[in-house]
Amino acid sequence: MILRKLPFIIAVFGMAGGVLIGILFGANEDFFQNRISAGLARNYDIQSLSDNSEREAKIKTESAKLWRCYQRYHFHANGIAGLSLAILTLMSFIQAPRLLRFCVQYSVAVGGFLYPFVWLLIAIYGPEIGRTEAHDTFAIFGYMGGVFFVGILGFIFAALKYPWNLEI
Repeated sequence: MILRKLPFIIAVFGMAGGVLIGILFGANEDFFQNRISAGLARNYDIQSLSDNSEREAKIKTESAKLWRCYQRYHFHANGIAGLSLAILTLMSFIQAPRLLRFCVQYSVAVGGFLYPFVWLLIAIYGPEIGRTEAHDTFAIFGYMGGVFFVGILGFIFAALKYPWNLEI
């Protein structure tokens, strides 16, 4: 029974993460901005720039891009979790084979939950080690977007091939 509920629980946790960081933005956006600034102050590549104006321009650009990564986590976590819940709910009405339903539900739930973390981890670690390096380090989370997409394709296949039980 828990295996049937778990994808829904995972999707709700994804939404909770997106909502929680949104609340934290509203409560103390300066915390995130200060964290980015402190990390950029420790970034060797940026601090080794000899031209002060070039260094300040780089800090300004990186600050904006890293702040956007925090926002992307918020947007993706909420949007994908909502879409996941919709797909999971609709999938429960499709009379597809159990294995197909299982694969679609877990692909959507797990892929959708893990994918937004690429943005959060880039935002957390990017200031100090660099955005590209952080992206490369945490690329596995980005690949989870592909797992999510495979789940969507599986849902579309099941929705078109198998009958729906819409009796309530």
